[in-house]
Amino acid sequence: MIKKIICLSIFSVILVSFFSSCSHSSINQQLHFGIQAAKKDLWEEAIFRWKKVIHSNPSSAAAHNNLAVAYEKKGLWEEAKKEYEIALKLSPGNSHIKSNYQNFKEVYPLLKKEKNEKN
Repeated sequence: MIKKIICLSIFSVILVSFFSSCSHSSINQQLHFGIQAAKKDLWEEAIFRWKKVIHSNPSSAAAHNNLAVAYEKKGLWEEAKKEYEIALKLSPGNSHIKSNYQNFKEVYPLLKKEKNEKN
């Protein structure tokens, strides 16, 4: 189930990125490059690209959402939560971001418990 939710989140990353309103072409290129990296499971590269977008355009809800998904994939739950919350604050009506965050909130307690049990 967790893998299914993460796959749905990745799909949502793609949709959010395509429907986001980024005006600068280099920002769009970085978003796209991050998506391509994520599709190849190159999460560190995707994180790097989306952080570059955020550095250039802190109000990019798509970049924050995508970064949240990447952090989730890497098991960085607190970072993911923070980025989802920023994305929602920037774009509260975005159904893809809402869906990603809702899925995360359902899985997060289970993941946190699993991590605590391993330690």
